[in-house]
Amino acid sequence: MGGAVWPHRLSWATVGATVFLLFVGGLVTSLRVGLAVPDWPTTFGYNMFLYPWSKMVGGVFYEHSHRLIASAVGLLTVLLAVSLWLWERRRWVRWLGAAAILLVVVQGIIGGLRVILLEVAFAILHACLAQAFLGLAVSLALFTSAGWPARPNWLPRREAVSLQALCLSVALVIYIQGILGALVRHTGAMLMPHLFVAGLMVGLVFWLSARVWHHRFDHPELWRSGLLLGALVLAQILLGSSSYLGAFWAWLPRPLLVLLRTFHMVTGVVTFAAAIVLSLRCYRLSPRVDLLNAQGAVLAPAPGASPRTAA
Repeated sequence: MGGAVWPHRLSWATVGATVFLLFVGGLVTSLRVGLAVPDWPTTFGYNMFLYPWSKMVGGVFYEHSHRLIASAVGLLTVLLAVSLWLWERRRWVRWLGAAAILLVVVQGIIGGLRVILLEVAFAILHACLAQAFLGLAVSLALFTSAGWPARPNWLPRREAVSLQALCLSVALVIYIQGILGALVRHTGAMLMPHLFVAGLMVGLVFWLSARVWHHRFDHPELWRSGLLLGALVLAQILLGSSSYLGAFWAWLPRPLLVLLRTFHMVTGVVTFAAAIVLSLRCYRLSPRVDLLNAQGAVLAPAPGASPRTAA
């Protein structure tokens, strides 16, 4: 197997580092210390990597830590892309690795422009691109897994297409919900649309969970992904309700409110990534040319077998 395992390992390392980066970035926003360091790409005139640890106090600690972790994510993304070009046979997966580098560079520039130009719009765009990047990183982890190239057990075409449309609708609604959440966090506006779309998201997710429940024996990977998505949505509801009630109707210590808001944001982004995984798994279930397998070949059923039961 040799170096072929490295793309998958680096994919998951990038996912883990990105989630940690999102958490620290959420703390920066919740604590309102995003401009604690007034310059970029330097830190108070220092090279970012040479800034003295002794001066990392207060809001500077959170904001500068966010920059350092972001640099680590960028490095992991580059290593991931290089490993894909060295060991990955599927050209489209290699190009997705290159796209990940482009996205992480754009994300860093937008974060820097937020500091330099003091425009809230850049902070909102920064948050939206963070969702997209995690979705791409999780997709690469799925594509490079050992089980992904295997031939799936197909569903009837109509059922597969219906599930795919529902999965993509869920992913789109969750992404829109993330955009509205960023607007609420950074401007205080759009709370009612955020709550309305949250209700729509819950309804769609539980409808989707009911659909994949029927395929729990033939396609356990669908059910596991659907179960994870439902659990994340429940956690999202609990965290969002707790942070809202704690801020307006009950008294909670500020550190606890900060953590609730931060976990609410991070869970939302992870929920979007889970919806992407479920969408990709559903995409493979149509009896068609499989564009997401190892060779890009037609996956035909075995002689005498139906598409439903072909292994």
